[in-house]
Amino acid sequence: MGNVGTEVVRILRDRADDLKARVGAPVVIRGIAVRRIEIDRGVPEELLTTDADALVARDDVDIVVEVIGGIEKPRSLILAALNSGKSVVTANKALLADYTGEIAEAAERTRADLYFEAAVAGAIPVVRPLMQSLAGDKVNRVVGIVNGTTNFILSAMAATGAGYEESLAEASRLGYAEADPTADVEGYDAAAKAAILASLAFHTRVTAADVYREGISNVTAEDLATAKALDCTVKLLALCERVSDEDGKERISVRVYPALLPLSHPLARVDGAFNAVVVEAEAAGRLMFYGQGAGGAPTASAVMGDLVMAARNKFYGGRGPGESTYAKLPIAPMGDTPTRYHVNMEVADRPGVLSGVAAEFSKRGVSISTVRQEGAGEGARLVVVTHIAAESALAETVAALAELEFEVIVKSVLRLEGTEE
Repeated sequence: MGNVGTEVVRILRDRADDLKARVGAPVVIRGIAVRRIEIDRGVPEELLTTDADALVARDDVDIVVEVIGGIEKPRSLILAALNSGKSVVTANKALLADYTGEIAEAAERTRADLYFEAAVAGAIPVVRPLMQSLAGDKVNRVVGIVNGTTNFILSAMAATGAGYEESLAEASRLGYAEADPTADVEGYDAAAKAAILASLAFHTRVTAADVYREGISNVTAEDLATAKALDCTVKLLALCERVSDEDGKERISVRVYPALLPLSHPLARVDGAFNAVVVEAEAAGRLMFYGQGAGGAPTASAVMGDLVMAARNKFYGGRGPGESTYAKLPIAPMGDTPTRYHVNMEVADRPGVLSGVAAEFSKRGVSISTVRQEGAGEGARLVVVTHIAAESALAETVAALAELEFEVIVKSVLRLEGTEE
């Protein structure tokens, strides 16, 4: 009964009559596992237990809702429930991203339901559309802002001109950042969600280990100022897309990193702690899902949607869709991933420098779109924006720039998403 669990219990009690009508039968709370019973939680004490394993094993339990967090304990409880044929509703993105195969296979063996809408983007319905609404379409790309903490920080930096540390402190003060914000600011949370989205979109089992990840801790106020000058902003994006290799064979790229995004892109206007996901499909075109990506009540809304589906299936004898991994597409290495780049350099403003820098890009097949110089003298600033190029080619270019006879300091490299050039 943390933030989410407390809201789930409240909804079950306050809307019991509505839920009975929607499901076809009453939804009854049989028990609630807590760490300490002596705390007053506003529910009858006989419903509380510290023995989660015994609660899951009870014969009078049909559905198990897991909103604990963590890995090992939830994993054992969920597997125990599924192995005994009980349906499971979970909000645990980290567990699903690491053990999706084991958990999905357990559900398949006993024909049990496994629902996890709340694991990605809180109240925003994106899991079920990918699993069901778009099941007859071909999804080519999913890109989203799926972490509210980092979006709040980057939005604050863009709006105020403050640096990363100052904006993180403000996020902590307002309760948007955890005491230890590592999972959020270093991209681990978004990577887990990206793995789930890619698995659903491309019918291929993807784990968190398959996701290339960078966080926002190295993003500077200067990066945000540069973005503004380019009519862009900076967002931590989760990107999942189909790409082709040199032989035209299809692969998938899954990655999380801070990127420049044109202000004309729909995700550029998603500010504060809000989340949004854009799905691009062949027949449906571009679809956008937007809303609150975290919080007790929003996440409980997603949990309750799953709970009603699982309860209906129990009552009427049906079953929801299971894992779909028929495509088994290979994961593209990050080095092969094509995108555009914004390279910010400090150089000496003297003859031959610009041509020397341009030559290093050209040698590795990285085509330059625009070049802008600011300032003069030894500390001039040179900004290069490229056309689409492979990650490996850009990395080799940056390494070569550091070896030039005249000093070139690469201050930052940001990828540029949301353009077609």
